[in-house]
Amino acid sequence: MWSHRLPWNRGRRLPTVSIVTPSFNQAEFVGATFASIAAQAPATVQYIVRDGGSSDTTSEVAAAWRHVIDRFESAPDGGQADAINQGFAETDGEIMAWLNSDDVLLPGAVAYVAEYFARHPDVDVVYGHRILIDAGGAEIGRWVLPRHDDEILKWADYVPQETLFWRRRAWDAVGGSLDETLGFAIDWDLILRWRDAGMTVRRLPRFLGCFRVHEAQKTSAEIAERGEREMMKLRQRAIGRPVDYPEINAAIRPYLRRHVMTHLGWRLGVLRY
Repeated sequence: MWSHRLPWNRGRRLPTVSIVTPSFNQAEFVGATFASIAAQAPATVQYIVRDGGSSDTTSEVAAAWRHVIDRFESAPDGGQADAINQGFAETDGEIMAWLNSDDVLLPGAVAYVAEYFARHPDVDVVYGHRILIDAGGAEIGRWVLPRHDDEILKWADYVPQETLFWRRRAWDAVGGSLDETLGFAIDWDLILRWRDAGMTVRRLPRFLGCFRVHEAQKTSAEIAERGEREMMKLRQRAIGRPVDYPEINAAIRPYLRRHVMTHLGWRLGVLRY
């Protein structure tokens, strides 16, 4: 474990953004994650990496990015949510986010978000559009999302997690922790808790991050089993009764149409992000 403070974390008027990366045996990708944090200067970033005791070269990769990482620790943990909770417990930034060890932020994303929060004190949570990349970092697709829709959140999680940022007051308002009993739908549970607490959420008109699609990722490996169970449990909690897939599909169809039209507008150049 080691820690320090970045010299460019001082003297800025914009709010500090605390970012946590949970990691476990992702040495193949985590260097790109660290590089994307480095590309956020001169945003005021407090960056914590909680590694679960990786057996690969993650620690060596992290050591090469000491100038970017404020605090790095590698030790066994209770899973992704536990690692993130531990990381956030070491932060004090007004704005918060977590970035998984195979995803990346786009250059300038953090400064853009910090400026938005500074200009909109009534907004609690924001997210943006997503770029999909492959294992080698090449673009393979994009998510261009319509405006935020609180009602659809009961039925489906459409928020790109790597683009999600929030105020510490929103974190504290819903208990100040992720649900460590969840292994897949961690972010959706948090967003639903914000919805129930009346937080103000906005989709920003900008591509903020990249979601990496690769064979070993947890999202692909677990979605058919644990992920589906967790998502159904969250839907039932949000809606107040059991639901089935035909009902889910019918409920989200209007949002999907708006999603398609927004994406088409971007492709045609009518919408610019």
